[in-house]
Amino acid sequence: MEKDSGDGKQNTADMTQFVQTLLQQMQTRFQTMSDSIVSKIDEMGERISELEQSINDLRAEMGAEANPPPAAPKPDEGSA
Repeated sequence: MEKDSGDGKQNTADMTQFVQTLLQQMQTRFQTMSDSIVSKIDEMGERISELEQSINDLRAEMGAEANPPPAAPKPDEGSA
């Protein structure tokens, strides 16, 4: 009977070790995934900033082309 009790304790210890190892592996994988996701989000943020800058540059170029020559009076000046 003691042999069975010892085997049960060993099985419990083995199972505990297995579960601890499995949880550690899962934690490592989740941490890796989390780091990867944060990295991708940072990269997307940088790309969005670059896109916004490009849009602002294009607007400035279009605005410069659309503005009347400096000699032409602006509508505001005529009403004052």
